[in-house]
Amino acid sequence: MHYGIDFSYLIFAIPALLLSLWASSAVKSRFAQFDRVRTKKGITGAEAARILLQANGITDVRIARISGNLTDNYNPTTKVLSLSDATYASSSIAAVGVAAHETGHAIQHNVGYTPIAIRGMLVPVANIGSRIGPLLAIAGVGLGYSAQSGNPIFQLLVNAGLLLFAGATLFYIVTLPVEFDASWRALKILKSSGVFVDQSEIDGAKSVLWAAAMTYVASALNAIASFIRILMIVNRRNRR
Repeated sequence: MHYGIDFSYLIFAIPALLLSLWASSAVKSRFAQFDRVRTKKGITGAEAARILLQANGITDVRIARISGNLTDNYNPTTKVLSLSDATYASSSIAAVGVAAHETGHAIQHNVGYTPIAIRGMLVPVANIGSRIGPLLAIAGVGLGYSAQSGNPIFQLLVNAGLLLFAGATLFYIVTLPVEFDASWRALKILKSSGVFVDQSEIDGAKSVLWAAAMTYVASALNAIASFIRILMIVNRRNRR
């Protein structure tokens, strides 16, 4: 550490920030670009999702329309594939690509894809850990935790905080293979099912989905950087 700056923290934090800014801009610009390009067959996002579900023998997933822009998601508990206004009735390459990606998650659940099962188990930990974990760890340090103090309450706060935050960080890391695999499945079945008829459509969808995937990479890097930051604060306290 020099002049109060943790350079090892910045190694993760700066790339995560820059990647997050780029990915957010890229998703919007690439979706807008390919949202103006219609699919050769005129198939909408909802129709594409229906075709892909049927092609994979999935009959118990309901396709629903929800408000918003790029709020698409798949809920494995209710088995509802929700497509946003920008996706559901649009026949653009971008809309069909996004719909296919969410269908990819439904296929993952149907085939028992291990990473998505692990991510599902980590959801409660991530929801609590990302908010409460850092607060507990910092509270323990702020109250006087150190290796020399031996105060079991402070030790418990720090350990609980680090454990919860580690679980939240793991969630973001496990999310990466889940999202990349869903996009890979989407691109593969879009062509094999006949929804897309030429390579230009595949390339357009790939461009949109790749930018979207980078937002998850940025989130994972940011979570790792934040965890390292908290860990370094605790370690510095231990050396006192």
